Amino acid sequence: MDNPPPIQSAPPAVHTADDGYRKALSNRQIQMIAMGGAIGVGLFLGAGSRLEAMGPSLILAYLVCGTVAFFVMRALGELVMYRPSSGSFASYAREFIGPGAGFVSGWMFWFNWGVGGVAELTAIGIYVHKWLPDLAQWVTALIALAILLAVNLLSVKAFGEFEFWFALVKVAAIVCFLGVGIWLVATGAQIGGGTAGLGNLFPGDSVWTSFFPAGFAIALLSLQSVIMAYNGIEMVGIAAGETAQPRKVIPRAINSVALRIILFYCGSVLLLVMIMPWTAYGATESPFVLVFSELGVPAAGHIMNIVVITAALSSTNSGLYSTGRILRSMAERQQAPRILSYMSRRGIPAGGIIFTAVAALPGVALSYVVPHQAFDIILALAGLGALCTWTTILASHLGMLRQRRRNGEQREAFRMPFAPYSNYIAIAFLVMVVVSLGLAPDLAARVALCAIPPIALVLFLGWRSVRGRVTTQEVFIATEDRTPGL
Repeated sequence: MDNPPPIQSAPPAVHTADDGYRKALSNRQIQMIAMGGAIGVGLFLGAGSRLEAMGPSLILAYLVCGTVAFFVMRALGELVMYRPSSGSFASYAREFIGPGAGFVSGWMFWFNWGVGGVAELTAIGIYVHKWLPDLAQWVTALIALAILLAVNLLSVKAFGEFEFWFALVKVAAIVCFLGVGIWLVATGAQIGGGTAGLGNLFPGDSVWTSFFPAGFAIALLSLQSVIMAYNGIEMVGIAAGETAQPRKVIPRAINSVALRIILFYCGSVLLLVMIMPWTAYGATESPFVLVFSELGVPAAGHIMNIVVITAALSSTNSGLYSTGRILRSMAERQQAPRILSYMSRRGIPAGGIIFTAVAALPGVALSYVVPHQAFDIILALAGLGALCTWTTILASHLGMLRQRRRNGEQREAFRMPFAPYSNYIAIAFLVMVVVSLGLAPDLAARVALCAIPPIALVLFLGWRSVRGRVTTQEVFIATEDRTPGL
């Protein structure tokens, strides 16, 4: 007897908790949100300290982590095609893994952006301090936070427009740097007391010693900070809940953005190493600012400073937006305080957004207490949230595949390549990165490792306290944006 044909994908649905959002994000805004979400201070500022620690092996690290990020984006994309949701992966985790997984992933995502936003605010303080040395870093961070809070509370359209232009500045800056960098290398320009070219890429006795000057172990142990540079790729999944045609817009955004992000990161670092020896870069100054300053145009460094500040503002802006949606989704299911479900008349989850902004205030104070160590420590702590988020997305995707296989449903045309094997490989890689924290020599990694037990304890106690009243019955509303098989 022939097997029955696969059942076509069921009509789309959104959870009742997603009702009330205004579908105001346009295609151009989604494209830039997807691209700009992963291009932040992690590249513009963090690349300096990573080059100092890893040397040219940073290129390979960005390539490997970027490949994992690509698979995460495709897994999230297939989940979005199944059911767009502003609750995104936290909602998918509840549906395909269990309510406990939704609780953990939602709060770890909030921890990621709540703490990561502090890193961005710290960066703003660092770079404004270059122009206004008498202005305390924490004051600058506080002003920036207040402005972005106002933007997010205004409307989703205002957020989308601000994020579009923020992201456009970042992308334009990288494209400009790539163009200038290629010209410097192609012409063998004199810069920083040396000559730009392939010779800077292979300064050692062999390819191995050139690419791994500090040893392969150091490169491996630094992957956690490299992955953090890609933090933000999941933004497109959350924004899908507020665009009118997610099935048309999201695949285009993910396909066009994922490879460009890898190109931007790997291409930028490759050119940085070829323009000047990797030993020229350090943690105290953005490598991009250093290159443009060495070109002899005084204003170039200032322009790049503006770009770095814009990148930090963009990431913080995205953090407030995304955490507000995730917290509302959780509050609607009794997994977060009820007040966080408050939505304004403008369709803005104001309760969650304000909560995140208030929670960032202690981090602003951290910029006052330990301004030099704050960035790396906060970035490492936020990395724990990012690792949890990515693992949740991959595991939820596996759960969806199992469910659809049991139901005899057809997978989306836009699907994760090589699943489920790519899921297992990516999850194993992320677990390896967490384990490597115990061997990392830097203070930031050790702080992150020591933070895991108390974070786990808080999550355990939190889940125990809400488990009895959590809403487990998922209620969905049919939508019209569906084209089976895409």
